[in-house]
Amino acid sequence: LPEPKIPFDEDSVFEKKRKTDENTFAVINSYQNPQDPGELVYSRSQCMHCLQPACVTACLVGAMEKKKDGPVVCNEEKCIGCRYCMVACPFSVPKFEFQRAVPSIRKCTFCFDRLMKGEMPACVESCPVEALKFGKRKDLLEEARCRICSEPDKYLHQVYGEHEVGGTSWLYLSSVPFNKIGFRSDLGKKPYPELTAEFIHVEMPIYSLYTAFSLGIYYLIKGRERKSEEEGKDK
Repeated sequence: LPEPKIPFDEDSVFEKKRKTDENTFAVINSYQNPQDPGELVYSRSQCMHCLQPACVTACLVGAMEKKKDGPVVCNEEKCIGCRYCMVACPFSVPKFEFQRAVPSIRKCTFCFDRLMKGEMPACVESCPVEALKFGKRKDLLEEARCRICSEPDKYLHQVYGEHEVGGTSWLYLSSVPFNKIGFRSDLGKKPYPELTAEFIHVEMPIYSLYTAFSLGIYYLIKGRERKSEEEGKDK
């Protein structure tokens, strides 16, 4: 292969394909451009903050919460460390603190504390080339479509995150296929919580009837035992 146009260190974190962990909420990896092997394409990975997050639905204690402004945050005081959110997430984002005595789940919070102060996420504010942009989702989608229409040869005709798993708060434009730079292409458009909604609607009444039936049997047995004890005392 020809020498890459962008020099890089073989031992740098960019050349090692990394995933987010409990201490690193966002990771940037580099990939060789399949259309131009001498060029590097950089791809950022972090929580996608889905519009209908599967992690929130899977959380047993309500520790995962979808805020009205978009961020999906985890309340560490509520988290019991069941890790169901890790299994449910289609992007494999939530990470467990295995090294802590009292562990919890950690991930990107969309800088929710900064948003509450009217500030932008730290990554957006610090990006020197404005590769990241923050704003209302509908405005960003409109801008993304305008960019694709104005430069159809530069961008793929797809906004990643517009429809994937029902839509996400992070949106991406790319000049190369997304599956070549670490993005899943098999997610579909239906939100994951809707895939289990029908099962839950059927499951809950069954469990309710089972509970009522079990309680009925319990009280019936207890009633018979009490009656036998009374008869024994009379004798």
